[in-house]
Amino acid sequence: MTGGFIPPHGGYQKLLSYRKAEIVFDATVCFCDRFIDRRSRTHDQMIQAARSGKQNIIEGSMASAASKETEIKLTNVARASLEELLADYRDFLRTRSLAEWPKDHPYAKRLRALNRLPDSNFETFRKGIENPDPAISANVVIGLIRVTCYLLDRQLRSLEEAFIKEG
Repeated sequence: MTGGFIPPHGGYQKLLSYRKAEIVFDATVCFCDRFIDRRSRTHDQMIQAARSGKQNIIEGSMASAASKETEIKLTNVARASLEELLADYRDFLRTRSLAEWPKDHPYAKRLRALNRLPDSNFETFRKGIENPDPAISANVVIGLIRVTCYLLDRQLRSLEEAFIKEG
């Protein structure tokens, strides 16, 4: 539809933050189904936090034409949901006396290199996500969440700057 007063909007599929959030969601479903009891509240909450991260990016993108303020709020909700999910993964490691990888860990370095690939997707990270060792799997998803949060932080700063300039 052209010629209306609502400017073009959407396009979330092109956002790197969305593509990473989608990987985080798929990875979390996989992780929870393998390592968290399906009847536990944590299983559902982790999947819902991952879903919220992804879905709020979509909703914010679609709302952007009518309200930049709503776009910022929903993008911030996505960021907050992923932070909650990050805490769940850290709790998983801590309560099982498993280590979170430091930045200089060889696997963390490899994960950062994979994250820099322009068309990375679930397949790019499948070996780590589906690793039988829950510590490796959790750390891979933690790394993906961190990258997604970093991208959302940059996106939020950009949206806020545009909102201040353009109203």
